[in-house]
Amino acid sequence: MPGKYFEDLQIGDRIQHRLGRTVTEMDNVLFCALTMNTQPLHINEDFAAKTPFGQRIVNGILTLGLVIGLTVPDLTEGTILANLGYENVRHPNPVFHGDTLYVETEVLDKRSSNSRPDTGIVRLKHIGRKADGTPVIEVERTVLFLKRPPESTAG
Repeated sequence: MPGKYFEDLQIGDRIQHRLGRTVTEMDNVLFCALTMNTQPLHINEDFAAKTPFGQRIVNGILTLGLVIGLTVPDLTEGTILANLGYENVRHPNPVFHGDTLYVETEVLDKRSSNSRPDTGIVRLKHIGRKADGTPVIEVERTVLFLKRPPESTAG
C-alpha cells in the first residue's frame, strides 16, 4: 500500500504532499450544484463582484475535500479504516478559480486503539496553501489507521 501505517507516523512528523490541484470554475459550480448550495458568493459573478472579494470564491467545503484528497496518495491510501472527525476548520483566505492548492500535514498526536488492537488513532493537522504560500484552510482530522500487518510465515 502506498499509504502509511500507524507505526510509520511519529508525533511532530511533517509531510509535504507533492500533488497539487488547480481549482477550476467548473469544479466550483458543479460542486455547488451537486450539494444544492445556492450561495451567490460561489455562483453569481454579478453578486460576488460587489463583495470585498471582487469575484466568486470557491466553496469552502470543496476546498476542504480537495485538501483531504490531496493527502491520500502519500498518507492514507489503503491504510485507514475511517475518518473519525474533523475539527478546528479555518479558512484564513479565500480560494479563487484558477488557484492551485498544495498541502502540508503535521502529526499532532497518536495512540493505539483501545477497542481494535490492529489499529491506532492519529490526529493530523492539514494546511492547504496556494502556490504562493498563502494559507487557505487549516483543519485537524482524527483518523483510524491500520497497524502494519504481521509478516506472513506461510511458505
